[in-house]
Amino acid sequence: MPALQNLVLTDRQTTPVNHTFIPRSLKDEVATVVKAGSSGAPIEDMIFSISSRRVNGRVKSVVKLKVPVVTTETVNGVARTVLLREAYIDATFTFAADSTESERNNAVGMFANALSAGKVLVEDTIVKAQSIY
Repeated sequence: MPALQNLVLTDRQTTPVNHTFIPRSLKDEVATVVKAGSSGAPIEDMIFSISSRRVNGRVKSVVKLKVPVVTTETVNGVARTVLLREAYIDATFTFAADSTESERNNAVGMFANALSAGKVLVEDTIVKAQSIY
């Protein structure tokens, strides 16, 4: 059983950057970790959450990531952080309660591999926002 702990996620910048998410809460079996923005305004926070529950003889895990894009707006000499847009990403993993660790590991590995930059179908559809033909 994992403890709520720091989580380091690496982006895909030309020079990759590690983002350290710090534990914020554990409520109703949902663990939330946050990377606070530079100004300290909550609107800037990147939020990652994960949960795992047993539902109808299955193990259901849900992972979510929110990544805001903000700017500083100055009006009458007063600067404030303004939300431009947000990216929301979520994935749900559902396994039979009697699935083996090996089965779950292989399925998760294939899913993670599908998100690698070299997988053109997935990369161009999700990252480049292109239609599938």
